[in-house]
Amino acid sequence: MSKLLRLLTALALVFGVTLASAQPVMRVGSTPTGVPFTFLDTKTNQISGVMVDLIRAIGKDQGFGVEINALAFSSLIAALQSNKIDIIAAAMYITPPRQEVVDFSQPIYTYGEGLFVAAKDTKDYKVWSDLKGESVGVQAGTAYIKPLQDSGLFKEVKVYDSIQDIMRDVNIGRIKAGLGDYPIVAYQLLQGSFPETRLARNYQSTIKGNVGIGVRKGDKATMDKINAALTKFKADGTLDTILKHWNLK
Repeated sequence: MSKLLRLLTALALVFGVTLASAQPVMRVGSTPTGVPFTFLDTKTNQISGVMVDLIRAIGKDQGFGVEINALAFSSLIAALQSNKIDIIAAAMYITPPRQEVVDFSQPIYTYGEGLFVAAKDTKDYKVWSDLKGESVGVQAGTAYIKPLQDSGLFKEVKVYDSIQDIMRDVNIGRIKAGLGDYPIVAYQLLQGSFPETRLARNYQSTIKGNVGIGVRKGDKATMDKINAALTKFKADGTLDTILKHWNLK
């Protein structure tokens, strides 16, 4: 045994680990504005939420560490493709266009879009046509943009970086309404951060989808681990426990 190897072995014994025991670390992209799925917890200055709890549980079950990277929703796929991150864990729909460039896990949670307007606007909005000729806002990178634009119903479909930005413009009258992931919109309004905004309670979602965890195209090894853990978590109640913790069950 060489002197170097003996030294490394001695150091490993001192710190109570073996050289082979170091876990691989996966870089996970999550957004700071998607509460309760992913958001910046100002108390800890860390990204928290459903998808963070879930990917950490998956890592623990499958033997890899997790490093959370805060990224704008619209930049997640580009970051994955450029190898800046290894996994996307956010409120991202599994859609055919995205599946062309990202491999997704089995579905985790299903929902549609929610519609919100200024609290002083008392009209009962139920469908898109109730907003015909108006300007509406939607978050960049979401699955709602193209269908809204293609509908031809709206004066303008304005794209924003975050739902909070949309709510601000709704409140000051720059746009008539905003659309975003229903659980995220409902949760944020429940917190009372935007008292001048209300959810259109009778609105019927037009675009429903499944949220999944994304990896680079062809990364079968990582995807197999994620799906194995998800199958286990769905069977043993771990997934339900995480969802209930964030009031999604």
